[in-house]
This record gives sequence, C-alpha cells and structure tokens, in this order.
Amino acid sequence: MILIAHRGNINGKTPERENSPEYILEAIELGYHVEVDVWYQDNQIFLGHDNPEYEIDISFLKNDKIWCHCKNVETLEELIKNDIHCFFHKSEDVILTSKGYMWIFPRKKLLKNSVCVLPEVAQYKKEDIQQCTGICSDYVENYKDF
Repeated sequence: MILIAHRGNINGKTPERENSPEYILEAIELGYHVEVDVWYQDNQIFLGHDNPEYEIDISFLKNDKIWCHCKNVETLEELIKNDIHCFFHKSEDVILTSKGYMWIFPRKKLLKNSVCVLPEVAQYKKEDIQQCTGICSDYVENYKDF
C-alpha cells in the first residue's frame, strides 16, 4: 500500500505548513509519498494550494515519492514535458495520473488498484480501502497497518 501524505500532512491538517518544501521533505524522510499542489506561472514553478506560494526549482519535483496535483492545465503541460509524475482534475470521479494510477475523487466509488483520496471524509469501509494501491490522506499515519 502506497501511503501519500496530502500536502505533507501525516497526522492531521497543518495549513500553515502545507505544500512547503521543508514539510514535504519531512514526510518523505518518514517514508511517505506526498501529494503537492503545483503551479506553473511566468515560467516558474511554485507550490501552494489556493495560489502560488513557494517558488521551487523543477528538479525538486523529480522525486518518485512526489505526486503533483497540477492547479491549471499549463502546469500539467509543463510537468509532463519534464517527465514528472502529475495529474489534473476538477471534480471527475476518477482520473489517471501520468504514471497510470487511478486517482479517485473523495466520496466516489473505489476501484481495485486505485488511490483512495481523503478516506477520512468519505467513511469508506476498511475492506474497500484495502483493495486500493494507495491512500492519500491528511491522516496517512493512521493507515500504516493497512
């Protein structure tokens, strides 16, 4: 089971640290994958949920444990061009990441070998989550025994 820290969170939301490079690296050092929000604007790469906050070098994202949620289609185009694991969605039930993972929108039907996103808001049954390849959560530490 791949455990993905949503914006770097592993044991609850920490909005003031979410998507910061340091926070992301802390989660990776603890052995987790991390979902990050990425923006491409004015030929620069930024991390940040609602808007670009942390300017980074694109090489930061070239890490097998980082899953990039592109916040606009321009970002998707730039990250795919640079062979970085990414995806873009609005509210579709399921999308495919650039590495072929099925990313299930919260509260939607889970599929075998997919990534369950934010199970804490969906109240899925344990056996439904266990069929997944991964879990992306603000409380990912709670799923270590899955």
